[in-house]
Amino acid sequence: MKLRTILGSLFIFTAIIAFSQAKDTKASALLEEVSKKAKSFKSIKVDLSYSMVNTKANINEEKTVSLLVSGDKYRMSAAGQTVICDGKTIWTYIKESNEVQVNALENKDDALTPSKLLTSYNSNYKSKIIKSADPSAEAVELIPNTSKNFTKAILGIDKTKKQIKSFTLYDKSGNTFTYKVKTYLTDTPVTDADFTFDAKKFPGVEVIDMR
Repeated sequence: MKLRTILGSLFIFTAIIAFSQAKDTKASALLEEVSKKAKSFKSIKVDLSYSMVNTKANINEEKTVSLLVSGDKYRMSAAGQTVICDGKTIWTYIKESNEVQVNALENKDDALTPSKLLTSYNSNYKSKIIKSADPSAEAVELIPNTSKNFTKAILGIDKTKKQIKSFTLYDKSGNTFTYKVKTYLTDTPVTDADFTFDAKKFPGVEVIDMR
């Protein structure tokens, strides 16, 4: 499974979190509580397990993903690739070919970036509390108000910690993307260097500037 697919589904997840407004009062209150708590941290570091399943196509992929977020900055790695953003520029480093693609961040309200993890809400999605298979978690179902490339998402939220434990995305192609949080660390020390790409550390790297 290419990183583009893995990170693409993760971007969709962060967009869902950033742009979901619950009609269900209980779901709305829960999401607001999760959002408020997450915004209180200077940084969030998450390690996740990732799976992509399509029974008809006989696909069952498993990977691991790491994500570090601090304000508008983030660093995300999976399957030999790393995406880094300092809030203005995005670097996508591909280890196999030793190349890095450089793009300008689109500063739009609906830009799909991990930096919007648990931050704000609007009316793009309907959400409601549903029965959870995990007794330690609340399950929230999110359905887009307008046509998207996915049909729904289900978030698993820790009842005690009020943090995301898992999320599952269902797309129109019959794919199911599931992420499970393995570690969730807050306020870990970070520096600006964590969110920039230093070409000097990658001898011979090909820089493809697409700005």
